[in-house]
Amino acid sequence: MKKLLTYTALASVMAITNANAAGFHLREQSGAAMGNAFAGATAGAENNSYAYFNVAGLTRQKGTQLNVGGTYIAPEASASNIKNVGGQGDESDVHNIVHSAVAPNMSYSHQINDKYTFGLGVNVPFGMITKYDARWAGADHGATSKVTAVTTTPMIAYKATDKLSLGVGLPIQYFKARLTSTAMAGNADVAMEGDSVDVGYQLGAMYEFSDKTRIGMGYRSEINHKLKGEIESKLAPVSTYNQDITARIDTPAMLSVGAYHEINDKWAVMAEYQRVFWNSFDSIDIYGADTPFLSHTPENWEDANFYAIGTSYQIDDQWKLRLGLAYDDAAVKLDYRTPRIPDSRRIWYSTGLEYKYNENLTFDMGFTYIQAKEASIDIAPRGTSAGVKADYENSVKMWGLSVNYKF
Repeated sequence: MKKLLTYTALASVMAITNANAAGFHLREQSGAAMGNAFAGATAGAENNSYAYFNVAGLTRQKGTQLNVGGTYIAPEASASNIKNVGGQGDESDVHNIVHSAVAPNMSYSHQINDKYTFGLGVNVPFGMITKYDARWAGADHGATSKVTAVTTTPMIAYKATDKLSLGVGLPIQYFKARLTSTAMAGNADVAMEGDSVDVGYQLGAMYEFSDKTRIGMGYRSEINHKLKGEIESKLAPVSTYNQDITARIDTPAMLSVGAYHEINDKWAVMAEYQRVFWNSFDSIDIYGADTPFLSHTPENWEDANFYAIGTSYQIDDQWKLRLGLAYDDAAVKLDYRTPRIPDSRRIWYSTGLEYKYNENLTFDMGFTYIQAKEASIDIAPRGTSAGVKADYENSVKMWGLSVNYKF
């Protein structure tokens, strides 16, 4: 498969779990915002990492700044009460379905003048890994699933008035997927892999009622990917399972609205609402170079809502404490839930610390514990594929760290 683009600086750390947000969305793009469970992410604009959520907030970043960070994600996921329906397979409980990984992020901003600020962000907004033993009871419907999206976004923000700021960005997204199973070749291992580069857009607006109170809105467009790759099976050396393929996957649009208010010199409160338009992810259709239509997998995902509230306490001139609580919808309902993404609703509990070393250098640390509601899958046999039933328990711990430097 020909690579369309390579991100060499990030390639070694792109293993991401799906347990920390609805579907395979990764919200962890700011160490500071993480401490508030991303409440007020579109209105806070406390450093330039918040531009991922609202590019208009760049007008609050003075001079030239660089923010570099990452999140260590430690998930726990297991499947129990596994039943194979109409076939064979190991019905033992499955543990360690997902593995720990690091999700990096970087943002740069430069104030051109009193009106314009330029920004550049590198983020991993989507990703997941689920991995089962190749002979588990549900292997017909998924053994290994890995999805990675890396986005580079040039941005520009404009201060239209003393109170209103506007912004626009151009997300350039590299998307790669690898899926393995045993279904398509009659108990032969099958691997499909493909990637693509496509472009979307980002819009933002921020209105500042005063120095202490502001609201923000951010929108990131859907990006339509046409993946090119190959399907391969060493145990089934026939053209159907060894050929070039294409597949269409759309990453969803996202709309966020947030508010930030400083009660006094010590306390601030914030809130956030986000809607992720997962309804664009309705199916996975795979086409082969030699076989015009290879497979169709209905997904029928639904839009997911995210709600968050948070507070910050300025301990002294150097230290700030952050707290946050959030609720995250599931994008996948029972009728369409699969072993690849056993999605469910979840509650976020977050805290964080900011340490201002001096006027130029600031460190942000965040911790989040996510408790997911128990989820089940119930897939009926179809064609040559056996059915499977299972119950899932998921949770995740995340540690975020970022460094912000003003030149």
